[in-house]
Amino acid sequence: MPGTVSPSTQWRLFGAAWSLVAVLVVLAGGEVARRDARAAAVGQAATAGALHAAVLRSELERHRSLPMVLAQDPDLAVLLSRPDAAGAARLNRKFESLARDVRAAAIYALDADGRTLAASNWRLPTSFVGSNYQFRPYYYEAMRDGQATFFALGTVSGRPGLYLSRRVDDAAGRPLGVIVAKVEFDALEADWRASGEPTYVTDADGVVIITTVPAWRFHTDRALSVDLQRRLAATQTAGSTIPTPLPFDTDGADLIRVAADIPDGLYAVASTSIPDTGWRLTLLSPSGAGVSRAIAVARWLGALTVALLAALTGILLRRRQRATARAVEAEQSRVELERQIDLRTAELRSTNDQLSHEIDERRRLETVREHLQDELIQANKLATLGQIAAGVAHEINQPVAAIRTHADSAAVQLRREDSAGALRSLASIDRLTERVGVITDELRAFSRKTRSETVAVGVDAAIDGALLLVAGRLREKGIALERRRAPAGLAVRAERNRLEQVVLNLLQNAIEALDGVADPVVSLGVEVKGRRVAIHVRDNGPGVSPAVRQRLFTPFTTDKPDGLGLGLVISRDIVAAFGGELALEPGPGGAGFVIRLARAS
Repeated sequence: MPGTVSPSTQWRLFGAAWSLVAVLVVLAGGEVARRDARAAAVGQAATAGALHAAVLRSELERHRSLPMVLAQDPDLAVLLSRPDAAGAARLNRKFESLARDVRAAAIYALDADGRTLAASNWRLPTSFVGSNYQFRPYYYEAMRDGQATFFALGTVSGRPGLYLSRRVDDAAGRPLGVIVAKVEFDALEADWRASGEPTYVTDADGVVIITTVPAWRFHTDRALSVDLQRRLAATQTAGSTIPTPLPFDTDGADLIRVAADIPDGLYAVASTSIPDTGWRLTLLSPSGAGVSRAIAVARWLGALTVALLAALTGILLRRRQRATARAVEAEQSRVELERQIDLRTAELRSTNDQLSHEIDERRRLETVREHLQDELIQANKLATLGQIAAGVAHEINQPVAAIRTHADSAAVQLRREDSAGALRSLASIDRLTERVGVITDELRAFSRKTRSETVAVGVDAAIDGALLLVAGRLREKGIALERRRAPAGLAVRAERNRLEQVVLNLLQNAIEALDGVADPVVSLGVEVKGRRVAIHVRDNGPGVSPAVRQRLFTPFTTDKPDGLGLGLVISRDIVAAFGGELALEPGPGGAGFVIRLARAS
């Protein structure tokens, strides 16, 4: 039909349109990539240039104050006013040491006539001592203006450097001479060179004075100024013995510009001024290869994008034919996915039920463990009470016997109508009865089961309770007690009866360890360090054997013939439940233990 485009023509038009789009995208993408890469390179160069400039400023500031400080040196003023060999030798050594410390190339002093009296390189064949530098700008400008800065080649060393000079005046303000410090930048140039980015510094006249490319030194990056030509002509006319610091004639006929050595487009240039110097630092960051890579990548990405879009368009043209098949496949996939989800849900539910059962079983076992631990602690209490029963009975029998005696005395005194004596006997009975009550109350409190919640417990009160139960055994065995009481009101985070149990266990161990020891002693002390309180228990017995020491807090480890090896393990667990620790304490003799707890207030 007229006006109808055949399918083959449609595909040819489709291909031509996408080819044109591809060409436009590739060209536009390359241009955008070139601009972006160039901007990124310039930004990178600016950052690197700022960093190099900061390093140079730091180096200049570090040396700029050197001549000013040295100008105040009284030894220098004395030498300049009255030159002598001893003063010169003293300043030679001082300058030598100072130049080494501050990494200056040279430090030297010139008299009012420009003659060098002392220098840091006095030992070297290239020593400045005796040389006259009256013709050097850093000398006559400093004599005229008070200070000067000059960058040039050294007349002796032939090495470029920055000369910093300052005039030295006497008390009346009359000039005595000039102190000069030369700074070389070899190390700085080497550091810059390692970065791989050509860098150079120009002075106010555009002359390159510091550079990572030695061939650029003393070239210029612009045409000679009239003033610089005049100064160069004056220098040559004066017949100066120094080499001309610029490799060209004064009329600029042999001018070699640094910019001519830099191919256009291969570097991103960043320029930064150095304050207070008139210098400018220029850094050349290689950018040509990076820009080329960015353009190539952008063009490839553009071409790939166009190809992908063309392929996507072709795929979309065929989607209609495959829509029904994909819908069927999607439905089948959905059914299969739901079946898999149901199976996985059932598995997860079973796993969750099993995990819940295991958690309940673990909680039950934890409850049983806590119950058994409480029972073990209670058994240890009762065993301890059994060990001290004889001593406690003796503590009670004495007051009971005394009560009986006072009761008999009161009866006799009443028959004699001695009411005052009877009252005294009854008062004694009351005091003894109170003591028996205290002992029995302590026994009942110690023997009952307690909860492990930590509260504020008075340190001395807990120790007093433990001592009350072992006082009889201490007296029976003739053991001396040395006790250092805690500061008044000191309390720790613990539980009263369980803390007493730990102290009592340690005292019991100490009493048993002192069997057969001459002059047995048990010492008790309390020490406060910040928020921690330490209770020390020590005896002067044979101590803990080396074979047992490493396993002391392991269950069933003991060096006592009839011991079970559980007392210290239980005591350690009790203290750990309070958030503290029980440890063997090294000492000169015997055995010592320390209980460390958190302070309550």
